[in-house]
Amino acid sequence: MEIWQAVILGLVQGIAEFLPISSSGHLVILQNLFGINQPGVTFDIVLHIGSLCAVFAVFWRDILLLVKNPFQKMTLMLIIGTIPVVVVGYALRGYIELFQQSVYLAAAFVFTGILLLMADRITQTHKTVKEMTVLDAVTIGCMQAIALPPGISRSGATITGALVSGLTRETAARFSFLLSVIAIIGAGVLEFTDGGPGGVYAGDIPAYMVGFVAAAVSGYFSIRLLLELIKKCQLKYFAYYVFALAGFLLVIRP
Repeated sequence: MEIWQAVILGLVQGIAEFLPISSSGHLVILQNLFGINQPGVTFDIVLHIGSLCAVFAVFWRDILLLVKNPFQKMTLMLIIGTIPVVVVGYALRGYIELFQQSVYLAAAFVFTGILLLMADRITQTHKTVKEMTVLDAVTIGCMQAIALPPGISRSGATITGALVSGLTRETAARFSFLLSVIAIIGAGVLEFTDGGPGGVYAGDIPAYMVGFVAAAVSGYFSIRLLLELIKKCQLKYFAYYVFALAGFLLVIRP
């Protein structure tokens, strides 16, 4: 595996995993357009671990509190919010790749853009975690399940669902990113069980390390950027980007 491939895949994973532009959708485009394929389950898991490190670096206080006191409302809300994606993910297992065609991918990007424009228009929010209800957690969880196909942003969908439920913008972002910890771990475990760990050649170790660092560093700055833009209601710029990307796909059809 080439170092430059590891860098590109790591950057895409870190940036698009947390910014509301769909990491899975971008990886499909890279694979189809440039012939850059992830070289196996092991490398994919390495990138997931890099993404997790980014979340831990930003939200280490929240995660530490959850570890110290697991029997709290946030834990319950996160568990409830995870159930829909587990159910839908299991039902769609083996069918997700059907949504990788250009037309479906373009439609998914358009849907993401619409969600982001909606999120920017929602200003009447007041709930914190203390005021969250089971219905709120289910709503956010269902939005995460909707984001399983490539092109639909998980962070964009969950943040929009949280804002629709009345959560403050800060609480919506915080809950979305903490929910992503479970989602990323689950995705890594699923890929491991489906494909096995795979072999790692000594010559590929530098590329794996570079990919890990690229995913972790780019993921960290992506989270910080999104946290600032959410407060300023500036998700619309990502909407414009995914709309343009959808148009590109319809014209080029890689």
